[in-house]
Amino acid sequence: MTAGPRRTAPVAPAVVPALPLPAATWRRTTDVVVVGSGAAGLMTALALADAGRRVTVVTKGALGAGSTRWAQGGLAAVLGADDDAALHLQDTLTAGAGLCDETAVATLVAEAPAAVRLLQHLGARLDLDGDGRPALTREGGHSRDRIVHAGGDASGAEVTRTLVGALGAAGVEVLERTVALEALHAAGGSVVGLRVARAADDGTLTDAGDLRAHAVVLATGGYGQAYAAATSPAGTTGDGLALALRAGAEVADVEMVQFHPTVLWQGPGAAGQQVLVSEAVRGEGAVLVDGAGQRVMAGAHPLADLAPRDVVSATVAAHLAATGADCVFLDATHLGAAFLERRFPGIVRACREAGTDPATQPVPVAPGAHYTCGGVLADLDGRTGVPGLFAVGEVACTGVHGANRLASNSITEGLVAARRCAALLDTTLPAGLPAEPVAARAVPTGAVDPAARAAIGVATSRHAGVLRAVDGLTELTGLLAATPRTGGPLDVAAVEATAVHTVATLLATAALARPESRGCHRRADAPGTRPEWQVRLAHHIDGTGHLHTRTVPLTAVDQTQGVA
Repeated sequence: MTAGPRRTAPVAPAVVPALPLPAATWRRTTDVVVVGSGAAGLMTALALADAGRRVTVVTKGALGAGSTRWAQGGLAAVLGADDDAALHLQDTLTAGAGLCDETAVATLVAEAPAAVRLLQHLGARLDLDGDGRPALTREGGHSRDRIVHAGGDASGAEVTRTLVGALGAAGVEVLERTVALEALHAAGGSVVGLRVARAADDGTLTDAGDLRAHAVVLATGGYGQAYAAATSPAGTTGDGLALALRAGAEVADVEMVQFHPTVLWQGPGAAGQQVLVSEAVRGEGAVLVDGAGQRVMAGAHPLADLAPRDVVSATVAAHLAATGADCVFLDATHLGAAFLERRFPGIVRACREAGTDPATQPVPVAPGAHYTCGGVLADLDGRTGVPGLFAVGEVACTGVHGANRLASNSITEGLVAARRCAALLDTTLPAGLPAEPVAARAVPTGAVDPAARAAIGVATSRHAGVLRAVDGLTELTGLLAATPRTGGPLDVAAVEATAVHTVATLLATAALARPESRGCHRRADAPGTRPEWQVRLAHHIDGTGHLHTRTVPLTAVDQTQGVA
């Protein structure tokens, strides 16, 4: 395979903003700091605690308030009699459009059933079939029924409930409403802890201090809120990705943002977290139609309405662009009220609250930012290119999802990676205290003005949505370059605005640098996949905060660093 150009950095590299850190007023030591409390973070902390390690969980909001609890569909795992690992592997590779790491996918597929059984052992109340086994359904891109679910459409909430309960029983220290600001480095460059601060109700930061540790595990989720509207909760602003970048790690595949094709349409001005209508509704037989009742996906793909998400979203977006319509419609009326209310109680309730009854009328839907396939470049054990810094779950780019995530592989990956990362740390953590941190490197720019965040989200949605083109992406980079910095004290709003700006800069840079359409990345001015671009785009910043980009052949991703 031709690897393409080795360097794709722009002539004038973008500058990634830095945070003006408050002084530390206290210092504490633990073995491992886990940042984030979704499925990946909770499972990492729980596994470390079970191994007898001291672990501290830092979470920006309340414990368990991340993206996991909003997940409707479930967990993908080979459990059916007609299924096998080879099929799950192939479905994942097909959806990933040539950018998956096949070894990582094979590991995920092999270990997914055990992750489901562990959840059951911990007390997860999964939906069961008549024989007492986990009930299975199908979602887009899957060739077999292999989606395990709970509460009909409340799978993520049940996973979160189970893991939060287990963590509490294990007595793990949790610092809620605490913001991770910056990694602490030893003289040799390894990460040896975090500068953190408490978030008050008004968003001000207080009581800053240093958590020293042998390892930091980022499990902060994605960056959906870099867009004006997304299905992810308000806190998913890319903080962990931005922190990792400033810590010296590479991030990759940031342009691969998955848009879910069926987000409840609530008008052109809708902003913030949006209502998701699970792909499992189509898995049970619902279909996409236009305003005249004609099937949208008929003839677009052999799997029609159950094609991979990138295909469905791109088809819907093209239909909307061609017709001028605001939305299409998901027709589930033939499934009947009784079935819908039993199988999808949360979705039915949310739609009815918005003024649409799925039992009697098609639901207006349109693609919306949903899941970020890119992130901190890491392997499935969580290792990044910086010793002592690990990343698991949606914040990581492990190669499992490639250019487009197969439905319901995300929580499964988070659980598998968490267990593997914890096992690695348990066997490699050194004895004694972590190395002494040195002063953080100076970067010459301050935090982004929170007043600019809304404009960034609008511009990212307009120019880096389902369909992108060079003119719009160039306009986006110009807006980002001119974004003002704040002169005020650092608060939560400034931390999040800075992260959103960093993510948008990475996204625009990568989308411009990739002159093809692959998976979630669709260039209207560069249709079709180019084989020489079957490479990962990785980004890092230098000591002055300037962004640089390189291409990485899939076979060259080899993370071998350890811990401090």
